[in-house]
Amino acid sequence: MAPTNVSVSGEVPPLTKMPPEHPRSQVALKIMNLSSELCNISDWLRLEATVKASLYVVSFSFATFITVVIIAIVTQNSKLRNEVRYILLCHHLLCISSYCGLGVVFQGMRALLVSSPVLMCWVVFGAQLSVGEGILFTLAFMAFNTYLAICWPLKSLSFVDSVKYRILAGTWMIIILKNICLFLIESSHSTQAAIFESEPLCPVVLNGTPARAIGMAFLFLPLSVILISYSLIYQEGKRAGHFNRSNIKARRTVLIHLVQLSLHVIPTLLFIGLGKMCGVFFFALNLVLFGVFAFAQCFNPLIYGLWNRELQSRLYHWVCCRLWCGHVTNSRGPV
Repeated sequence: MAPTNVSVSGEVPPLTKMPPEHPRSQVALKIMNLSSELCNISDWLRLEATVKASLYVVSFSFATFITVVIIAIVTQNSKLRNEVRYILLCHHLLCISSYCGLGVVFQGMRALLVSSPVLMCWVVFGAQLSVGEGILFTLAFMAFNTYLAICWPLKSLSFVDSVKYRILAGTWMIIILKNICLFLIESSHSTQAAIFESEPLCPVVLNGTPARAIGMAFLFLPLSVILISYSLIYQEGKRAGHFNRSNIKARRTVLIHLVQLSLHVIPTLLFIGLGKMCGVFFFALNLVLFGVFAFAQCFNPLIYGLWNRELQSRLYHWVCCRLWCGHVTNSRGPV
């Protein structure tokens, strides 16, 4: 029989007082409680969604305007329309506009508390994730195509023309299949009723360790292709004497592309690495990183599109033609 703490007189001795907690542990406990409270307040998530939706609207408006102008210039010229680099450029710009547009939809659903089914949130988020990966893969194809055009100009032309559409189609199939598999893994932990249940704040999925690891792999694969291609282009230009004082713009273009790429990759790496964490600091950090990422998306069409000399000259003629046609139409007046 286990001994009891009752004395001979039948009185129960007083409980032993616990030693006071250390001040540091109390501070840490308060911080943990504050973070958990912030995680439970939906107003923070709604505020975050509102800010992101606003930034997406600005990026979508600017990127779509530049995309429409560049695609109009390319499609009206038969020479540009058949070149691989301009096909990839238009594909890249369409991915940017689609990504920002889907970001407006997804973050708008969260900010307005639309109470959409979880499955609908997954579909919109998965489509945005797919076109976001398409942005980076098209950048990798553009860099690799530039390397082939500079280092293997005679052998690569016919080869690239024959496989360009098959490579794009295969890449999209891999991206979509990967995201479908990740969503199936995510849905295996939820019931069917939970998937079709309406949620005021669309939940952000694919936040687990396997999804982040696969996301890192799909990020480093095109990034390595881009960096290797640029390094080989630089070595070839330095060997052939192209990168001299008379051609400073080539080095400047490579540098601008690398800076633009870092604005894409660094926030994405931090997003994937940190995951969804709580607290005012991580909330502010998330918005700052997203602002940098949105800035990069917004100026992507300018860096990769209108920085091109040929597109600049054709843009000038295209604008002059539009202004001249409008002037002639206005001068004639109604018939």
